[in-house]
Amino acid sequence: MSLSEKVAQLFMVGTPVDAVNDTTLAAVRDDGVGGLFLHGRSTDDINATAALVDQFTGFASSELPLWVATDQEGGQVQVLSGPGFDDIPSAVEQGEMDADALRSAAATWGEQLARAGITMNLAPVADIVPNGSAATNPPIGALHRQYGGDEKAVAAGAGAFAAGMRDAGILPTLKHFPGLGYVTANTDFSTGVVDDVVTAGGPDMGVYRTLLGEGAAVVMMSTAIYANIDPELPAAFSSDVISLLRDDIGFNGVITTDDLSAASQVSAWPPAQRATMAIDAGVDLLLVSSDPSVYPEMRDAVLERAKDDPDFASKVDAAAHRIAAAKAE
Repeated sequence: MSLSEKVAQLFMVGTPVDAVNDTTLAAVRDDGVGGLFLHGRSTDDINATAALVDQFTGFASSELPLWVATDQEGGQVQVLSGPGFDDIPSAVEQGEMDADALRSAAATWGEQLARAGITMNLAPVADIVPNGSAATNPPIGALHRQYGGDEKAVAAGAGAFAAGMRDAGILPTLKHFPGLGYVTANTDFSTGVVDDVVTAGGPDMGVYRTLLGEGAAVVMMSTAIYANIDPELPAAFSSDVISLLRDDIGFNGVITTDDLSAASQVSAWPPAQRATMAIDAGVDLLLVSSDPSVYPEMRDAVLERAKDDPDFASKVDAAAHRIAAAKAE
C-alpha cells in the first residue's frame, strides 16, 4: 500500500443514516477510507438502509473491505429502528437478562445489522456506573447505557452482547476506555470533562482485561481527561492512557477514537491537530462521524506529518497493519 492508502485506512467517516454525504462518498471512492459510519436516527426499513450502504460499498476503492459501522446499543442509543430492526432494550435492561439469553438476542440484532450491510457495531458500553449514581452521570447512567454498577456485572453483560455480535459476524466495539461512568458532564457537549476516579489498577481496567480475552473487538477511547493517569490530555490524545491498554492489558488490536469532528471536549484543538495527536499517541482509527467536512483537513495533516516525520510514519504503518489484520480476521 502507498502511504496515502495507509493514511486513508486510518479514517472512519460519517454520513447521515438516510442520505449520502458528498464528502464521505468522495472519501470512500477517491481515497479508499477504512470505514463508513451511519449517524443520526432512522425509522426506514432494513432494505432502505441496505440500499444506502450499497451506494458507498459500490464505490469502495480500497482492496481492503470497507468497515460499515453504526451505534446500535439499544434503549436511547439505537440508530436503526425501522421495520426489520428489533426495538432493543437499554443496557440496564439487557444486564438483567440471563447471559445466554442476551447473547442469543444480540446475535439476532447483529444478524439484522448484517442484512443491512453493516459490519461493525460501536457497542457495547463497558463503563461502570456505580449503583445510585446514574442520574449524575450524563453520558452513560442518565441514558441507561450501563450494564451494571460493578466490574463483574458490566463484564458479564457487555461480554454477552459482544459475543452475540460476533456470532452474527459483526465486530463489536468496547467503549469508552478507560471509563466514562463517573464523569458529571458529557464530552459531546461540554469542555473540561475530567475523571478523578479511574486508576491504572482499578476495576475499570479489569472489565477490559476480561472482555478482551473473550474474542475479537475494537476498543474506543474516551475523550475525557483522567486525573489519576494523565491530567493534561484527553485519553484519545494520551500515550499514557493508551499504554495501559497496549502494555498493561496487552491489547494488540484496533483502537479507535470517539468522534473527533464535533465533540466539544476536543474543540480546543484544530481538526488537523486532533488527528495527528491521536495517531501519535497510539490510536489506529479516527472517527469523523458527526461533521465529515473536517475529514480532508485531517487526512492532509496526517499525510504531511507522515512524509516529514519517520517516527510518525512508522505509527501510521503499524496502525494500517492492525486495521488490515482485523479486517482479515
